[in-house]
Amino acid sequence: MNFQPSIFLYFQTFIKSNAMKRLIIVRHAKAEQGGYDHDFMRQLSEKGRDDALSIALDLKRRNIFPDYIISSPAARALTTARIFAGELDFPEQNINEQKGLYFDFSTQDFVDMIHGVPDQCDTLFVFGHNPFIYFVAENMSHNFSGDMPTCSTVILDFNTTSWKKVEPRKGQLLLHLYPKLYS
Repeated sequence: MNFQPSIFLYFQTFIKSNAMKRLIIVRHAKAEQGGYDHDFMRQLSEKGRDDALSIALDLKRRNIFPDYIISSPAARALTTARIFAGELDFPEQNINEQKGLYFDFSTQDFVDMIHGVPDQCDTLFVFGHNPFIYFVAENMSHNFSGDMPTCSTVILDFNTTSWKKVEPRKGQLLLHLYPKLYS
């Protein structure tokens, strides 16, 4: 069954107040298979590239654009971030690579990273890997529960004007996009 939201619901859901910060958490798109020896350099598969493009185009259609992008420097996450950036008119050279998103971060490290985002940026995209990116989506939201298949995109709104005030469990789930929605 395909659900088509009414125009009212569409605008009510996606128009963001100026008194909010929007965090968009993205798991990298589908990558080529590979062993742990070359994990950092794994590239996106063709399906992964197509999935990333589909979701980025949907965000563009919904008028959701990044003010700031942070990504794991691993090839599959950074390539996903670059696809989104290209479709959402964000300069690729301005993507901030954060090594801790690849392997090292705790939820508190993630919160500390967000607290460093300039407040003039209202919409932050963060690209990373499971299982961490799933835990972040769950821990930053008070109402997210679900899977994070490749290229999952979770949009959370925080009722604050400062990234320094963003706290775990305070994000309101606005939307969860994933590739099967487009097939």
